[in-house]
Amino acid sequence: MFSQRHDVTLRLHQRPTQKAPGKYEVIIAGQASGIYVPAQVLEAAIGVNSATLLLFLTDDVPYEEALTIVLVSLATGVKETLWLGGPYVTGWFTDLRIVGEAVTFSFIGDTTWRVEVADKPFFRLPFCGDPRGIWRPPAWKHSLLVSADPPPARMDGTR
Repeated sequence: MFSQRHDVTLRLHQRPTQKAPGKYEVIIAGQASGIYVPAQVLEAAIGVNSATLLLFLTDDVPYEEALTIVLVSLATGVKETLWLGGPYVTGWFTDLRIVGEAVTFSFIGDTTWRVEVADKPFFRLPFCGDPRGIWRPPAWKHSLLVSADPPPARMDGTR
């Protein structure tokens, strides 16, 4: 059952450089987890179940903020990472709601984003099927389902 977690924080492990992002350790109830994520500001932590977290992270970059969404297994580490944003686009993480087995929030534009965690990994062709603004590393199987309502606007304002 999804629930917001207030006992999760981040701690700097490795400073970012011009060639590599920083590494930040996930701290749970004051204990080091040995799990590292690539963004420094924890916007929200959602407990998916007793063994899995869904983290919403930003980097505190004015005027070009992106949202990093990370699915974490407490036993094995980072399972999946995706990004919401784009060049010269900024967003603010607001209106977080847990709706059954999903999380909804606002980040960019007049769009409500929805993230669900699949019961088992699903097949998806790389670069296909996600709303505009979602970026994932190429992979055949995914666990995070993302939808947007209404669809994000294009640069010319059309949807």
